[in-house]
Amino acid sequence: MTESVTRTLEVPGAVLHYDVRQAEGGTAPALLMIGTPMDATGFSGLLGHFQDRTVVTYDPRGIGRSPRTDGATESTPELHAEDLHRLIDALGAGPVDIFASSGGAVNGLALVARHPEQVRTLVAHEPPAAQALPDREEALAAVADIRRTYERDGFGPAMVKFIALSSLRGEIPADFAERPVASPAEFGLPAEDDGSRGDPLFAQNLVPCTHHVPDFEALRAAPTRVVIGVGAESEGELAHRAGLAVAERLGTKPVTFPSHHGGFLDGTMGMKGDPDGFAATLREVLTA
Repeated sequence: MTESVTRTLEVPGAVLHYDVRQAEGGTAPALLMIGTPMDATGFSGLLGHFQDRTVVTYDPRGIGRSPRTDGATESTPELHAEDLHRLIDALGAGPVDIFASSGGAVNGLALVARHPEQVRTLVAHEPPAAQALPDREEALAAVADIRRTYERDGFGPAMVKFIALSSLRGEIPADFAERPVASPAEFGLPAEDDGSRGDPLFAQNLVPCTHHVPDFEALRAAPTRVVIGVGAESEGELAHRAGLAVAERLGTKPVTFPSHHGGFLDGTMGMKGDPDGFAATLREVLTA
């Protein structure tokens, strides 16, 4: 694999920055690694495991190095899907394989539903597709409460509630918004409100991502192989349960990956999974 080359792509409303690590002589399709609201740096633990193929990472619109130019505050999965569509076109490398994590998995599903000819295999790891859950009303109400908390109190209090929701095991209680929560300081988060309201998670992506309804009919009809992944250590959590629900709607069997929701992380972002084991499972899935 050659050194990473950073390129830019102007799309309606944003300028995307993406990184290409070219594999010389490789025959496998290019592999895109995508997340949301995580940027390209989150995949550092996986890159070294795929030196035999071209790997592309990017910062989604409004995140990291990819500024928005339209003044909008929210980014829908459909909008991210069109960005990815244009990125794959710019690469001239389709159809590609995609590993998609969390919100990126929701965006990947939207991409396949709209442009299935561009994707050979999509591995969608723990998409937080709350609309697919039996307790969707409670889950979406909890998300709405987190958004209101962010607008009212800022980042720290909202992140505390987000951690509580994303780590809760089992169905979401109807009284989630009224339950007591820890202080931001207990998590090392800022307790003071700095007045900013442009956070990539809370302002831009949380509500559109979780409220998105995948087009299951289009996904089932697509020539793309869609594989849903779930974490071995995240059973019962919202994103894990949503992944199982999406796989059931697709009529497929989910694949269990080592570790948790961020099982591919190498610790550089504070959270550590099992990137070696995760990469081995991902390679098995991609070459199956």
